Formats: sequence, C-alpha cells, structure tokens
Amino acid sequence: MNTQPKLHRPWRSWVAVAEVLLAGVAIWLAFPVWDLGVKTLTVQLSDGAVLTSTRYIGSWMAGAIGLGLLSALLLVDAVRELLLAVRARHRPKHRERDSEGFFEGHLNEA
Repeated sequence: MNTQPKLHRPWRSWVAVAEVLLAGVAIWLAFPVWDLGVKTLTVQLSDGAVLTSTRYIGSWMAGAIGLGLLSALLLVDAVRELLLAVRARHRPKHRERDSEGFFEGHLNEA
C-alpha cells in the first residue's frame, strides 16, 4: 500500500487565489505604512528663512519593507500551489526487467 501524500490536489488552486489576494492586501498596506515613516518638518526663522527637513522613522519603513517581502513570498508560494494543482500527476514507475528478473525484497530480512 502506498502511503505517500498525493501532490495533485485541485483545491490548491483556491489556496493560490487566497494567497494572491493576501499579497495584494499586503502591498496595499505597505504604501500607507511607508508614508507613516516619512515626516517633513518646516521651521521659519525670525529673519524669514524657511528651513525644511525630512525625518525618516526606521520602524515604519522596516514594516513597509516587511509587508513587501511578505507579499513576494505569498506570490511565490501561490505559483507553487497553482503548479501543484495543475501539473503534478501521479506517474506509475516503469520497472525494467533484467534477464534474471526484478528483485523486490529486503537484503536484511529475517
């Protein structure tokens, strides 16, 4: 009896669709999170000079990069799931018989 797991499962295509949707949500969230990490500060001096500086907050930017990475990993796994849903088929093993016959046994059998 063959107890190996079966790779070809059509429901894997639904998993791939869910992963693509989650990847889209992660990318959609990455842009507002990136914007939270950029702060612009404008100061007007007494002589009328205007100084503008930009402050980058690393934790928000790291979160946006993490969401982008999560999205990329979800897309790669979605492709894998889709390929397993479509292409992985069980192929029977073809055994070639030699002149003495094919040996199917264990060498250390009691």
